[in-house]
Amino acid sequence: MSADPLSGETAFVTGASAGIGRATARLLAREGANVALVARREERLHDVAEGIEDEHGVEALVLPTDVTDDGQVDDAVEEAAETFGGLDIVVANAGINRLGDVEELSTEKYRQVMAVNCDGTFFVTRAVIPHLRESAGSLIYVGSFAGKYPRPGQAVYAGSKWWLQGFAQSLAGDVGLDDIAVTVVNPTEVITEIGIQDGRPAHERFDPENSAQPEDVAEAVVFAAKQEPPNVVSEIGYYRRDKFDEFRRD
Repeated sequence: MSADPLSGETAFVTGASAGIGRATARLLAREGANVALVARREERLHDVAEGIEDEHGVEALVLPTDVTDDGQVDDAVEEAAETFGGLDIVVANAGINRLGDVEELSTEKYRQVMAVNCDGTFFVTRAVIPHLRESAGSLIYVGSFAGKYPRPGQAVYAGSKWWLQGFAQSLAGDVGLDDIAVTVVNPTEVITEIGIQDGRPAHERFDPENSAQPEDVAEAVVFAAKQEPPNVVSEIGYYRRDKFDEFRRD
């Protein structure tokens, strides 16, 4: 038996060029899985793939893909499944944020958030279900604290993550009968490159001493991926220990 718990399995990771997606792909490879790397930035994906193959000796497939384009998503899923002989783990991680009051948020920014966070999640899910049904695999979504608690100033982003919660939990009621595991991982502040407003990344907005690193959240994703049938970790909240202090009234 291999010492690597995910040896021989294949993981399909969206948003894999940076942040949580990149860290997750690396840690899944560390555990023995081959990885299909999905994102728009092809050059970065090649850098990630080279590092994974050199360090972990698994195969990394680069799939430049815009998750808001259902045709591109379908093609990427089929190429990954054909290359590796199926899919075992899918991490739907691609997401963006746009900060601002609803009355000030442009239609363009609203549609960007919904297209990536909702449409992209749906397109990936729809395409991978047949493959995960064959493998009794795992479908893991990267959600957010904002998808469970009100987030003033981020109503649209929070709404997209509340959508994800409802979508994932309802989906679990359907595909659980097909032995597909569904997990939602909800982090709070994470130091990543996710765009908040006008190109300003989260790592410039969050306090590094009070925020998680992408690798921390990736460990939670990998923990979920290691669960074997018939069990599943349905939800993981990865929060700062003092996170709920902000809800107190003075």
